[in-house]
Amino acid sequence: MNVFEWTFGIIALFRTRLRQAASGAVLAAWLAALLPAAGFAGTELVFGTYAADKPTATVKQYQPFLSFLAGRMSEELGEPVSIRLKIAKEYEEGIRQLASGEVDFARFGPASYVHVMKENPGIRIIAMESKNGQKRFKGVIVVHADSTVQSVADLAGLSFAFGDELSTIGRYLSQEYLLDSGISSTDLMEFAYLGRHDLVGEAVGAGKYTAGALKESTYKKLVAKGVPIRVLASFDNVTKPWLASSEMPDDVLEAMRKVMLSSENEEIVRRISKNGFLLGDDQDYDIIRRAMERSLAF
Repeated sequence: MNVFEWTFGIIALFRTRLRQAASGAVLAAWLAALLPAAGFAGTELVFGTYAADKPTATVKQYQPFLSFLAGRMSEELGEPVSIRLKIAKEYEEGIRQLASGEVDFARFGPASYVHVMKENPGIRIIAMESKNGQKRFKGVIVVHADSTVQSVADLAGLSFAFGDELSTIGRYLSQEYLLDSGISSTDLMEFAYLGRHDLVGEAVGAGKYTAGALKESTYKKLVAKGVPIRVLASFDNVTKPWLASSEMPDDVLEAMRKVMLSSENEEIVRRISKNGFLLGDDQDYDIIRRAMERSLAF
């Protein structure tokens, strides 16, 4: 662990202890006990995710929440907790890192959860993100704001931009939706996998593709930036699971789950999951498994 990573966890713990300290003497005694431990006698965790949007935006999104989580877990476990962020460049790399225990916990899309469970059935769901108290939210298919296309069926003979080949919205659910509308890959003039959701929206806005699939939150951000796209269709998706590696100790997992499930009203949590977290179960992702099977016919 380098000095930055150690400091990241310690600062989080300082904040919680500062709120709790009844006097300067209490805080001083606590610091004296903690700081000599140069080897950082505590729990060190690595959080993994992949860049579905720009990596810089991913760092900005997660670091405040991870600091908050480390501080609250330090209280629960009675020892300092540090959390280091590790961003994979691609979905496949992120899946491998969690399956192998290279990262201790991760935030994945639903399809990535299905994939990682195939590689390591010992992976456990810590919690699922809540969307207005529910476990569903929307993915969207967009076209240029000036497009004459009025329905998904009108995309026959035209072009389509997908996200990553392992993306829930960017591939599996959108391909299932196209198939249900009578459109398969052979009906399209061209299609491609562009990776990130923001790249899909920008490509459609630039007229490079007639339509594309991306998550609703990215769509709203792009429209706010002036990207000329509009929603052609929407479909249900399951909220993201936060997952623990098969090697995470049970007490650490339970402490993390307790913090996440009890923090729905925290402003810093709403930056990650607007309505906090819910208990999750493997069966919640059965609709994703069906979509993944269905997309094989695309």
